[in-house]
Parts: sequence; structure tokens; C-alpha cells
Amino acid sequence: MSTLRFKALEKTVNKQAEKIVIEERLSVLFNQNVFSHDTMREYLPKPAFKAIISAKEKGTKIPREFADQVASAMKDWAISKGVTHFTHWFQPLTGTTAEKHDSFFRPTEDGRAIDTFEGSTLIQQEPDASSFPNGGIRNTFEARGYTAWDPTSTAFIIGTTLFIPSVFISYTGETLDYKVPLLRALQAVDDAATDVAKFFDKNVTKVQSTLGWEQEYFLVDLNLYNSRPDLQMTGRTLVGHSPAKGQQLDDHYFGAIPMRVMAYMQDLEVESMKLGIPITTRHNEVAPNQFECAPMFEEANQAVDHNSLLMDLMGRIAKKHDFKVLLHEKPFAGVNGSGKHNNWSLSTDTGENLLSPGKNPKKNLQFLTFFVNTIKAVSEYGDMLRSAIAEAGNDHRLGANEAPPAIISIFIGSQLTTVLDELEKVREGKLSPEEKTELKLNVVGKIPEILLDNTDRNRTSPFAFTGNKFEIRAVGSSANCAETMTVINTIVAQQLKDFKKEVDALVEGGLSKDEAIFNVLREYVKSSRNILFEGDGYSDNWVELAEERGLNNYKTTPEALKLELNPKYIEIYEKTGVLSAREVEARNEIKLEKYSTKISIEANVLVDLVLSQIIPAAVTYQNVLVKNVKGLKDIFADEFKDLAKNQIDIIRAISTHINAIKAATDKLVIETKAASEVSNHQKQAEYYGANVKPLFDIIRYNSDELEELIDNNLWPLTKYREMLFTR
Repeated sequence: MSTLRFKALEKTVNKQAEKIVIEERLSVLFNQNVFSHDTMREYLPKPAFKAIISAKEKGTKIPREFADQVASAMKDWAISKGVTHFTHWFQPLTGTTAEKHDSFFRPTEDGRAIDTFEGSTLIQQEPDASSFPNGGIRNTFEARGYTAWDPTSTAFIIGTTLFIPSVFISYTGETLDYKVPLLRALQAVDDAATDVAKFFDKNVTKVQSTLGWEQEYFLVDLNLYNSRPDLQMTGRTLVGHSPAKGQQLDDHYFGAIPMRVMAYMQDLEVESMKLGIPITTRHNEVAPNQFECAPMFEEANQAVDHNSLLMDLMGRIAKKHDFKVLLHEKPFAGVNGSGKHNNWSLSTDTGENLLSPGKNPKKNLQFLTFFVNTIKAVSEYGDMLRSAIAEAGNDHRLGANEAPPAIISIFIGSQLTTVLDELEKVREGKLSPEEKTELKLNVVGKIPEILLDNTDRNRTSPFAFTGNKFEIRAVGSSANCAETMTVINTIVAQQLKDFKKEVDALVEGGLSKDEAIFNVLREYVKSSRNILFEGDGYSDNWVELAEERGLNNYKTTPEALKLELNPKYIEIYEKTGVLSAREVEARNEIKLEKYSTKISIEANVLVDLVLSQIIPAAVTYQNVLVKNVKGLKDIFADEFKDLAKNQIDIIRAISTHINAIKAATDKLVIETKAASEVSNHQKQAEYYGANVKPLFDIIRYNSDELEELIDNNLWPLTKYREMLFTR
């Protein structure tokens, strides 16, 4: 191990930055490898082109007769760019993307060959549904599943393969991926938000959910990564003490980007632009070797695809630069972990951002309507968001170092809090002319001016309003954005449906439309107060205050995932048509099993490291000290105890820590085996959390103490020293 690490360090020090030559402006490269709007217009007959645009913009179905035309156009365009294969690219519940490549090549009966791609192949393919996570929906002997083309997301080329974004469903119609529920949720929020938006503008016919994600990540030299079995197997360091200098000086954030990293970022941006991913931001993040990139806002489905594609792309390009990208939420102890902030909003086909104030009271009332309804939705269904971000890696991150706590709350800023205070004072029922004037001019009418200074962020808030959007800050860096986007759009869709019913009922009872809206919003503000919080989410006071307010604090993944089976939350999925009860249960099983599996892998890796490296290294050093003590005794028979006191104390301490590590390791083996035999996935996950994970801390503590003993006594940097990891 020492030789490997020394060679890794030597290669790292001598590695030079790759020279990246960007021959075209990024704006010219944008969409170069995408079957984009302009490309479709060029290659498709007008009826087929209009059918695809209608499907993308209005959700209409593409007539079957156009499928062959679209497939032929895709093939011709792809072949013109050197493509030989195609794949249905989908996002199964593994957390990664999936692809199976097939060739355009087909032999003919006369011994020749042709390139062919038929409409039926474009529309549907058949992978093995039982080989992907399915939560018991499909048995091994019921393997059939289908991928189906998603025309609302653009096809693209990587290398010599045409990638066709697709959904993945079982033979019996249940969803087996992240995309289908997202598409259903987007349709639900479109329908509900459009109905409400018509209160303010009759010309609105469609509302899109938009997403702008911010991707944080670590870059580690590939040689150093390969010398760390724990990083390779689990994505995070399991043992080793923190370095003397981490992020204490705050000197990495927004600092000068290292040359090797800059070359990687430039390469990533070029390839992203070619694939239509509109990356516009890059910078150093807070932790050493931590960075971030972010794109422009896009329609949510396309943005989710682009983020999944980017995560694939990051890994591929990193290898070219001798880097490894770490997307684990907490790869290193003692420094910030990585998140993926999801900036969410709603926009209309008339060009309005529904969460952005306008220049007149009418537009501001529209803003307040969608703003307050979002708050109400999170107040009612916030635990669904907590479940959506629950994952083994995120458990290490939530609650510190700029990551929000597990308590779901909303930050809106002091100015908007004042607006809601005034809104809460609206008289019940009809308003006098004076009250209408006061409300519209002095409360609603002044929102744009107020919001000029309302774009600050509370970094301890999991759900913060930042001027014209809500930022969901608690999403883990390795997560698929679809999970959170599905939840937020589902709960807002249901809330907007409820809102319209209440407003319509009041209008039928004799109130004007505006009076009805103000009356309903007033009650929503009153009932949602508990979830609004402007303070420090890390403070003990907030934990106590949240408990008094009735807000839940589910700190672990098993606790949070248990909520998904609450009948209240299953009902909202069924009412909106996003997921059936069976699909919710299956996904819950998959998440719980994934959590347990990750903890089990970490346990097995930790046992291997302890038995093969940590303990042998400590014993070897201990033997050096024992030999030294014996030598002192031979030379100084009468006074050796005084002279060797320090060495003897270290020998005793090493033995104490070795014994503690060995005892905890033996117990870890027993508990991991016991956990694996628990058949109920919820109970199994809870067992891993309660009985297996605490042993990690015991082993880590004693391993850290061993290394500190060695460091404090200035043990030379030998092969034994190098066998103990630095975290």
C-alpha cells in the first residue's frame, strides 16, 4: 500500500494540465450534437415536425404514421455525423442511467447490407424488467419491460451512438424509472396551474415547471483515488483523521481555479454545449477540491435529463484528465459535503414567471397566489419532500456546513413576511372600497419594489424563496433531480386544485373573484405560519421551536422513508395520477433496500481495511516500540522504566485501541449478518441504522486515535505510516 501511495503522489505532483483548444464560441457549439428544433425542421416533413412540436409544447400524442418519418430523419441526421448505433437512454431506479446499443446495420437477402431505423424501433424497445430494481413488481420469470421514446426530450449523440431519451415501464404498465412519475407530475401541475392562471390571464393555455440545478462535486486525482479502497468501493473515506488544513481559512471558495481543474471544466463545458446542456457557471466551492457548475433554467423534464447526462459526462471527461469525480454527498469528513440545489418555478406559455412579481397589482396578486399556494403545499406535505431527499449519503450531510437540516421549513425573507402579515389582516368576506384600495396599492402594489432587496439566501433553509423561484437546497449531489421535482410538482398541483375549488365556491356565494382569492389566501397564510422560519436552522433553539410548532425532524433515511407509506401521501399521488399505491410501495422497497445495501457494503469494506491494513500497521509500529524498549532495558537495566515511559505508554495505548477496534469489528461482522437476514425492508434499514452504523464510529474513533498517536510521536513517514489513511 505504501508503494502504491508514494507512486500515486509522485504521478500527481508531476501531472500537467491538459491543453484545451476551443475552436468555436460556445454559442456556436450549442446543440451541435442534438436533434434540436432547427435540426428537426431541416430533416422532417412539415406534418411530422408539427406533430413533434405539438407533443413537446401541448402534450399531444404523435400519430403513429409519423413514427417512420421521424425515425428515418433521426437516422439520416445521425449517420451524417458518423453515428453507427442507437440506444433508448433511460433512468431506472438504480440511480444511474441505462443504455443498450443496437446497430443501424442490417444484412439483406442478396448478401449486401443497409442502414435502417424503423418507427416501431424508435417508439419502443424491450429490456429485461426483472434485472432492474422494481420493488417486487416484476418477478425474475416475468422479465418483460419496455422502454418508450419520450418526444418531449431531445435526442442527442455521444461518440458514434444516437441516444433517444425514453421512459421505462413494466409489461403490466407500472413505472420502473424516474421519468414517468415526473412526466405525470408535470402534466398535473400544468393542468392545475393553468386553471388558476386563467383567473389573471385568459390567454394562458399551458404552464411549465422550470428547473435550474446547481451541481456540486469533488475532483480527486485518479492515482490517489486508486490508492483508496474505501473511496473506490463506497465513494467516501471510511477511516483516517482529517488534515491539519481543511476549509478553516475560507480560502478555496470562489478562489482561482487550479489549472488542471480549469482544463477539465473547459472540456466539460464544450461537450455539454454540444449536447445542449446550457452550462453558464463554474467556480470553486467551499471545501478543498470541491467545485460547482450550473446551467440556465430549462423546462423541468429536459433539465432533469440534462443533469443525469451531465453526471455521466463528468465521469467520462474526468478520466481524460486523470481525475475521478466524487458525487457522494459526504466523501470527506471535516469539510463541506456536496448538494444539488434545485431552483424551481412555474412559467406560462404567455411568457410569465408565476413566481415573479409584476408591475401592477393584478400581476402581483397572481404572484401572491402561486407564492402562498406553494407555501401551503409544503406546509401540508413537507414530509414528502423530506422523504424525497432521504438517502444514505445525504444522512452524513444534512444539518451542517451550509447543508440544511432535516426539518423542512421555508425561508421567504423579512419583506415578504411583512406582506403576508398584511395579507393575514384581510377582512373575511366582502371588502370595502377603501380596503380594496389599501390592499392593492399599499400591500400588493409595492411588492416589486420590496423584492429588489429580497434575493438573499438562508443557507440553513431547505426550501428558500430567492426572488423569483424557490430553491430546494436539501437535495443530495448524487440524486436524480426527478425525485424532488416529482414531489414538488405533485403537491403544488394538488394544492392549486384545492385552491381553485375554494375560490370558485366563494365566487358562487357572491364574492368577487379578487375578494375570493384574498379570503382563501388569508386562511392559507394563517394555517401555514408554522413552516415559515427566518433564523438559523442549525441552532438548538430551532430544533426546540420546530418541535413546539409540530414540525417533524426525521434525521435518518429509514425514519424519513417510513413516511412514504402514510395513506395521506399515497392518496395525493393517486388523486393526481402520478403514482399508484402499488408503485409507491415498490419504490419505497427499492429505496430501503438500497440504503441497507450501501451500509452493508461500507461495513464489509471497513472490516477489510481494519483487518488487512489498520491493525497490521499499528502492530508493526508497536513492535518497533517494543524492540526499542527491550534495547533500553538491556542498556539501562536500573533506570530503563523512566527512560522508556513514553514508549510504554504508547504501546499500552496502541493495545487498547487495537482491542477496541477488533471488538467492534467482530461485532460489526455479526450485526451486518444479522441485519442481512431481516426480511422486512423497513425493519432491515432500521436495524442497519441502529446497530451497524454506530460501530463505524467506534472503529473510526479508535483508528483516528492510533494515527494521532503516531503523528504526535513523530513516527517517520515510512511504509507503516503510509498504511494508515489520511481522510
